[in-house]
Amino acid sequence: MASVGHDDELRQVEDSLSQELATLSTAERMWRDKGPLLEAHGYQLRTRYQQGWTPSWLEQDLNFDYCEDSRTLPRPQVIDAVRIADGSLVSIKRAETGSEDITLAQMLHSDALKDDPRNHSVPVLDVIPDTDEPSITYLVMPFLRLMDDPPFETVGEVVDFIDQILDGLVFMHEHGVAHRDCSLKNIMMDASHLYPKGFHPVSIDSLPDVSKLAPHIPRRQASVKYYFIDFGLSVHVPDDASNKLVTGRLGRDRDPPELHSDAPYDPFKLDIFIIGNTLRNEFQKQYSNLDFLLPLIKSMLGTHSDSRPSAVEAQKYWKIIKSTITRLQVVDSLRRRQDSWIRSVVFDILAFIRLGISLLSDLVDSVARVLGVNREYHHL
Repeated sequence: MASVGHDDELRQVEDSLSQELATLSTAERMWRDKGPLLEAHGYQLRTRYQQGWTPSWLEQDLNFDYCEDSRTLPRPQVIDAVRIADGSLVSIKRAETGSEDITLAQMLHSDALKDDPRNHSVPVLDVIPDTDEPSITYLVMPFLRLMDDPPFETVGEVVDFIDQILDGLVFMHEHGVAHRDCSLKNIMMDASHLYPKGFHPVSIDSLPDVSKLAPHIPRRQASVKYYFIDFGLSVHVPDDASNKLVTGRLGRDRDPPELHSDAPYDPFKLDIFIIGNTLRNEFQKQYSNLDFLLPLIKSMLGTHSDSRPSAVEAQKYWKIIKSTITRLQVVDSLRRRQDSWIRSVVFDILAFIRLGISLLSDLVDSVARVLGVNREYHHL
């Protein structure tokens, strides 16, 4: 009897949730109504946000969890869409016209800057003014995933991440932009090459039709680029500015000392602290074989901003550290500090296997070059 009662309760909860998912939220209705505007500019929203949508699970008497159109909007100000021209997944952000978020993102991807390989600010694919609300503009960007999803697997993958992020930080600072909020959630990656069959923009571990898990390849086997996103707290400080200090306590990372005071501070040195703190919390604290990062991290986390390096100095210091990392370290699996000795032994074996494969690949490539054979032939 208890089991029957529990089943009845479960069915009631599922029915209630089914009905809730069948109704668009206020934000979802807003996006549905903007669908024709976005489509006129070449972007199509998911089925759920099409005019006249009816829930497929109610029509077909299915469990809503198996139906793609049951996936709701995670963030009211941002929606996923498909670029009609090539089917690529994009994000569309609703922002105030003329806001720093739009102005700085556009500046960093102006014709003069967008092709610089050091540029790791999120690309601006399109800017769409709202014809009905002049105060609103829609910013179209590639669809990105959090920097650690899927998780990092090897030391080399972390090394590549640091290379790219410091490159991007130097580039931003060189052009007078301080991000001021460049912590974990605001560093994302283009993972499109990791998912050969694609993934769903909300149920991101699933295929686009949510029928099964989406297969992915390790990032060391694909091209991954990391980006800084969300310039809502960022500032542009021109070279000739008489005052280069700012105020403000906002930001995701609450550890920087300057965010606990109303005193003016150097926004560029704030970025240094935040990046250093991200390297510490997300990598060095988690993995025992990343302790080579400690000297860099300690320099970036100076209590007084004057004691911290500039972005250029941090990058130079990193290159010195990187030059001491061996090839065996690069291919080594990340070792969590709580890993058992058995797991460590397995990782040791894997590291030597990867090193052997890497050396063999280099040898084959060298022979191919000598013989004038197409390199790709040897990777079949």
